[in-house]
Amino acid sequence: MGCCKQARQPIRTVSLVFKREQLLYDIGNYAFVEGDVMPAKEEHERHQVMDVTQEGNIDLATRILNLAHSEVVETLYPYTKEPVVDEEVFDDELVEPEKYVIDMNVPQTYSRTSVKYLRWLIHEYLVYRVLYEWMCLTNLANPLSKKNWEEKIEDIKTKMKSAIRWRGKPLRISQHPF
Repeated sequence: MGCCKQARQPIRTVSLVFKREQLLYDIGNYAFVEGDVMPAKEEHERHQVMDVTQEGNIDLATRILNLAHSEVVETLYPYTKEPVVDEEVFDDELVEPEKYVIDMNVPQTYSRTSVKYLRWLIHEYLVYRVLYEWMCLTNLANPLSKKNWEEKIEDIKTKMKSAIRWRGKPLRISQHPF
């Protein structure tokens, strides 16, 4: 009754698209390097580490990618929320999308540079997330590897949250008399 309605800012829609092929390529490259630097005496572990994107392992990598994509969408919740559809059903069948898409509704004042920055952060997050889970399973000979990927994930998450927090409003520089 005594409340004022705030004027709604115009919204812009932007889509971030991550090609599964590109993600798997980067995952495979990182895993190859990780395995390549392992001591030669651990040949079986090395082989396991390097084979994350090979037949037989790709399904697990895909499930982790699917989960990581959902995590990112949830992290970007203020810009990605979608209403629930009545009687919608979700199952756990493996889905192998060609592209992972994130549709964002951002204020008109949201910076294009922030969206471009988020694109790279999210790509790295998806890759690192798969590598972290894979190293937890396969690289038992090198516990520092798991910690390394975990730290990379946390760093990326911090950067993503920062990018969505401080980029939504125009920068205001206060004027000083001198």
